[in-house]
Amino acid sequence: MDEEAWIVPPKATDIDGSDPFVGVDATVADFWKFALGDLRMNNARGYLAEFLVAKALGLQSVRRVEWDAYDLLLDGIRVEVKSSAYLQAWEQPRPSRIAFGGLQGTRYHPRHGYDPAGKQLNANVYVFCVQTAKRHEDYNPLDLDQWSFYIVKRSAPQRLGYSSIGLDTVRTLSNGETAWSDLRGAVLEAAQGEDFTDTPWWSE
Repeated sequence: MDEEAWIVPPKATDIDGSDPFVGVDATVADFWKFALGDLRMNNARGYLAEFLVAKALGLQSVRRVEWDAYDLLLDGIRVEVKSSAYLQAWEQPRPSRIAFGGLQGTRYHPRHGYDPAGKQLNANVYVFCVQTAKRHEDYNPLDLDQWSFYIVKRSAPQRLGYSSIGLDTVRTLSNGETAWSDLRGAVLEAAQGEDFTDTPWWSE
């Protein structure tokens, strides 16, 4: 396709919760309450986990990018964030089993399509986040004391060939829980020696 035919979006502008809609009596905050009003929802919990990790890593004014091959970038280190919880936004007979899927993904470029190599691990470091509340009366997704964090090097699931992983395996591969305040240093340490080929799959 001709270079000039591509529609290139500008960078997203900052918005405020008080910004009004045009033509309807509502604000951006009203929309946020509608879309993200229940942080127990799987998508919302995932966004929240990415936000908490971004804050721990000291990333400022960062925005998540939909469909990117990884979630966060710290000093050239690609970080993937996965989340799970015992309690859901729906009725359940028992607390959920903690598991994390989608470790592997296929890279995509809008002008060059999908990477023909298929699904692979696309981050240097994986941060697994667990919301630990087991009673709804205690559940507070905004309380860091109710979150556990585990850091796993890319080479560990790569060696095992895993595309999904349970909590027991995460605990083993991570050598235990990492405090939120220690995530930045732990990610930097875990990334050492975790380089891998990440070249474009198309001809420049």
